[in-house]
Amino acid sequence: MFTGIVEELGEVTGVEQVPNAARLTVRGPLVTTDAKHGDSIAVSGVCLTVVDVAGNEFTVDVVHETLARSSLAKIHVGDQVNLERATAVGDRLGGHIMQGHVDGTGVYLSRDAQGLTRFALPPGLSRYVVEKGSIAVDGVSLTVAGIEQDEFTVALIPTTLELTTLGRAEPGDLVNLEVDVLAKYVEKLASPHLPPRTEHNGVTAGTEEDA
Repeated sequence: MFTGIVEELGEVTGVEQVPNAARLTVRGPLVTTDAKHGDSIAVSGVCLTVVDVAGNEFTVDVVHETLARSSLAKIHVGDQVNLERATAVGDRLGGHIMQGHVDGTGVYLSRDAQGLTRFALPPGLSRYVVEKGSIAVDGVSLTVAGIEQDEFTVALIPTTLELTTLGRAEPGDLVNLEVDVLAKYVEKLASPHLPPRTEHNGVTAGTEEDA
């Protein structure tokens, strides 16, 4: 479990293709102080298992499923990544409950002078995003400021811009998104008791009683 409070910016120092996976080596002086084989570290929001630790670098394997769902498929040596160790029992929950299980990739669109930042959502995820709810973007716990169909906005404070990759993002960059897992559980539990949903011209809607 993670909380979306990034501990440090790491740097990818190695990318190796192995059967059905990619092996990444990441430099992270802080997160490696107590990291060991089998530990979990979130790399830009993706929960990965430490394979090896050498000095201030750690190695992780990224399986095909993770590569298909996240921006790590396009990672290169020299890229910066947000790093967070798994939350210890008894620690403060500074952000929100996150699993490090990426639901898909969004696209960074723009940021204004006040830090209000827009991202595009992949199809199917907007129903889990609500105004003033939480969302993880590249492993950063953020509060949703606004939502429109397939876009959402967040307000990024100067500290977040300085200490995470979000301050270095350019329009068109992919970001990893993890929606609130509680919303997905509620949907699954409630769906058998809701009217059937129909689709018209690519837009899913319920019956008139839903309005």
